[in-house]
Amino acid sequence: MSEIKLKFSLFFLGITLIFFNTYSQESIYNPSEKIIASFEKTAENLISRMTIEEKASQMLSTSRALPSHGIEMYNWWNEALHGVARSAKATVFPQAIAMAATFDPQLILKTADAISTEARAMYNIFNAKGMRTEYTGLTFWSPNINIFRDPRWGRGHETYGEDPFLTGQIGSAFVYGLQGNHPKYLKVAAGAKHFAVHSGPESKRHSFNAKVSDQDLYETYLPAFKQLVNANVEIVMCAYNRLNDEPCCGSSTLLNGLLRKNWGFKGHVVSDCGAIYDIKPNHNYTLSDEESVAFAIKGGVDLNCGSLYNLIPSAIEKGFLSELDLNKSLKRLLMTRMKLGILKKVDDNPYDNLNEEVINCDKHIEIARNVAAKSIVLLKNEKNILPLSKDVNKLFITGPNAANVNTLLGNYNGLSSNIVTPLEGIISKVSNGTIIRFNKGVDLIHNNNTRMESSASQAGSSDMTIAVMGISALIEGEEGDAVSSDANGDRNQISLPESQIKYLKSLRKSAGNKPIVLVVKSGSAVDLSEIYGYVDAIIYAWYLGEQGGNAIADVIFGDVNPSGKLPITIPKSLSHLPEYDDYSMNNRTYRFTRHEPMFPFGFGLSYSNFIYSNLSINKQKIKSGDSIELNFEIHNDSEFLGEEVIQLYIKDMESSFRTPNSALKFFKRIKLKPGEKTRVNVLVNKEMYTVINKEGKNTIENGYYKIFVGGSSPGDRSNELGKPLQEVSFKVQ
Repeated sequence: MSEIKLKFSLFFLGITLIFFNTYSQESIYNPSEKIIASFEKTAENLISRMTIEEKASQMLSTSRALPSHGIEMYNWWNEALHGVARSAKATVFPQAIAMAATFDPQLILKTADAISTEARAMYNIFNAKGMRTEYTGLTFWSPNINIFRDPRWGRGHETYGEDPFLTGQIGSAFVYGLQGNHPKYLKVAAGAKHFAVHSGPESKRHSFNAKVSDQDLYETYLPAFKQLVNANVEIVMCAYNRLNDEPCCGSSTLLNGLLRKNWGFKGHVVSDCGAIYDIKPNHNYTLSDEESVAFAIKGGVDLNCGSLYNLIPSAIEKGFLSELDLNKSLKRLLMTRMKLGILKKVDDNPYDNLNEEVINCDKHIEIARNVAAKSIVLLKNEKNILPLSKDVNKLFITGPNAANVNTLLGNYNGLSSNIVTPLEGIISKVSNGTIIRFNKGVDLIHNNNTRMESSASQAGSSDMTIAVMGISALIEGEEGDAVSSDANGDRNQISLPESQIKYLKSLRKSAGNKPIVLVVKSGSAVDLSEIYGYVDAIIYAWYLGEQGGNAIADVIFGDVNPSGKLPITIPKSLSHLPEYDDYSMNNRTYRFTRHEPMFPFGFGLSYSNFIYSNLSINKQKIKSGDSIELNFEIHNDSEFLGEEVIQLYIKDMESSFRTPNSALKFFKRIKLKPGEKTRVNVLVNKEMYTVINKEGKNTIENGYYKIFVGGSSPGDRSNELGKPLQEVSFKVQ
């Protein structure tokens, strides 16, 4: 049966879920050849009339005005990781890692569409005022799609987690939402960063050489970038580091070869800020700055975030660079500005009408709250203590993050007048007959034993304690920005700060058998093994943006049924991780670890009880390249309306080389009413069971493959935590 006929038959059978490409071509900004040809002609005409100095001036992140050519000044540096950042007031959406925890690309597309709507409105306002500084433009250096390979990396919360498939799905949705689908103009230009193989250490990022095998490169580090290129992302930012001895910002292998020639990338490449400067003194790759400039431009870097491209005329004069090299890069930059409709004045750009009414509007605030709520991961719910009653008599709220705004904002953030802390959100939910007490109890990372004991005693005289703990973006973040980090933005430890562990133990001693709900605010994995037995429920709440407090309260009190899933593995111990600066994927992430995790990738509980059953396939033996029809049932065996993220993993059981323990190949959110059961069909195609060999090539080996279906990644730990998966095998012959 053909795939089209299969879909029709399944539709009429009433099956609720069919595996198909989530996004159509209509979702992607994809102008016609005629429009592109027109833009190219304009760009070439402009370039033919420019001097070398004028051309060089347009290849810097602060591009100066050229009145004689009708070109206004433009600053290319803008950020929109989870809302328009570092600019005017804007809706602050949950941090990127939280977006990944939703496992909901459609929701993230809607989020990014809201972000770009606000961005266009801000640009229109700034443009009318003649403001053209940083963070007033339309070229956004977001999203960050590096793989979060090690929980110590401080910038990991900027990413979509540790899995390349999930990262590609969420990242593509974000690009679609930012760039829009107008037939002529980009809404804004999205930028995928940092290309490639970049995830710490922060202290060495300007000089580090990532040594990576072809297998790891094509199996883990590159797939998400390729997927975003397929989504027509307009910008790619090259990374600070070297990759296998060659600086990424200037690697012709990466940029001209892989990115442009092999993948068909049509946009422009920008350097990370200062990366061109790093080539000589920090990588010792060239002998002069002029040679660095020539290496970068010839290698495919069009735009310099920095000032070194001021040396372009000198590099040409010394023979390191030709004007033809210059013209290739400049044309790509002018094309981006024309796609945005901002190089020359135009009268047919629909986004020019957006105004302040759309900025931080009710619709966008509601989206922010929805994303935050869907990202929250319930890790423990002993004796179904959650959801709590809003009529609790005495409630004690405590912890360093209960009223901490920083743990809502994350980094690369905007600012809003609607920021709701967990303390505020919880207070807004409880009844007027509830006595509420609050004491921070302990600092984020420092001890105060006297205050700690006094505060903890209040747990004993309360019916319920909610402790909001964790870390913040002041502890984990970018080099120089995470001012409380003892490792240049990274973390040397992954456990809760010792002061918080002591405080939680004091709370338990005081509370006796009365319930304690722990809310963990973090952008990365926190080892909770030492305190797991001291609390009755654990909620993992990320950096949730301006509506984070409301979302946490929605989940605690049952107005929202938790449905978030971990986009990372939470290990039991730092000792289970390889050396931080080792970029081999051996023993990293759920796909290659040899250790049982504290909480597995994809894990997340619900107030509903979802039961998977009757998994079957239509063929046990197939030829290489054939597809398989897979069917199973899912039942909401509870009194709660709930959403479940169905996950499908595949493992090559008889590979002749290293393959993943299992690999996520499909996921889908599904909503089920109390008691509802539905049958689900997924088409497993050859791309889903293709593996990457040692040479980095796609291959399908003969032998047995196993399919796992459920609400978590497979493994003994998933079974222990009450998330057993269904399994079925097939053979390729």
